[in-house]
Amino acid sequence: MTIKRTSQAAKQTLAGRLMLALRRSSAAGVLHGQTVARRVGVNSTDLECLDLILMSGPSTAGEIARHTGLTSGAVTALIDRLERLGLVERAADPADRRKVLVRVREDRIGPIAALYAPLEKAMQALLAGYSKEELKLLIDFAERSGGLLLARVSELNDDK
Repeated sequence: MTIKRTSQAAKQTLAGRLMLALRRSSAAGVLHGQTVARRVGVNSTDLECLDLILMSGPSTAGEIARHTGLTSGAVTALIDRLERLGLVERAADPADRRKVLVRVREDRIGPIAALYAPLEKAMQALLAGYSKEELKLLIDFAERSGGLLLARVSELNDDK
């Protein structure tokens, strides 16, 4: 019984350390994003939304609103700002010409990507130290924890 309690306590200690490490990593990611946004001349929300569009592919304003919890008016203003900077463009959806898609102008985001390149290189070096099995575990954790975060964002937005 003592061994089981000791093992459980050790697991709780590790889980606590992991939660603290995740909080620090999240805070560092937010600070990094804010710093890059400041260097680029956009606000951090615009930069994060630009990245979401880049990862998701061309998106409607409604999809951006659903993903972010921003109002339709805030999304329209966001798209307008990013379009004025030449970072996105609006285009008719080829599948439904009534819809307008917002797509990232990949030919214009090079300066932003360059600001992320040193971090990406450092992260690639860090990841190189993990086995394939460990990387699979990290991917599973990152995807599942990201899902939990997005679900919580939705909950908080629904409680407005």
